[in-house]
Amino acid sequence: MAKIKVSNTIRKCRFEADEMTQKALAEHVGVTRQTIIAIEGAKYSPTLELAFQIAAVFDKPLGDVFTYDP
Repeated sequence: MAKIKVSNTIRKCRFEADEMTQKALAEHVGVTRQTIIAIEGAKYSPTLELAFQIAAVFDKPLGDVFTYDP
């Protein structure tokens, strides 16, 4: 299986957002907490739409939350 090359700063962003929980973030973007756990742990790459939604929750540009390493 190919290694996922998308990294993220979601945990840091959650901490900076008054220590938002994974559950709260999941509710904001309409996914399960397990999905946020998988994305945060770089075990799953979100869809482009979900990535933009997550960045919007933190009021940050997509590139500040997600990084692609080719």
